[in-house]
Amino acid sequence: MVILLTILHVIVAVFLILVVLLQTGKRADLAGAFGGGGSQTAFGARGAATLLSRLTAWSAGIFMATSLMLALMSSSSTGGGSVLDSAPASTPVSAPAPATPPPTAPTPVPAPTK
Repeated sequence: MVILLTILHVIVAVFLILVVLLQTGKRADLAGAFGGGGSQTAFGARGAATLLSRLTAWSAGIFMATSLMLALMSSSSTGGGSVLDSAPASTPVSAPAPATPPPTAPTPVPAPTK
């Protein structure tokens, strides 16, 4: 099931990229280049939804739905916990080692006698 959903997710992602790239931007005509062609509305003229804009909306919705389903399936397959839950327990930190006493001055060695 996860493999089928992943394949569908990739296909929808590629389709969404293609549909977005095929659309023309707002004011893509010659009048838009020189500031004309707009209306008095705040965000410009709003035309009827084209087939490409509807395909974009539907594919974006399907993409989000498959993303959520894949996320839920992956969290349930790991037991619903964190990655850190499966990590081995760490050893407790012991008290620091006592400080070593400063070195004492060496005792003089007696000179050899003849």
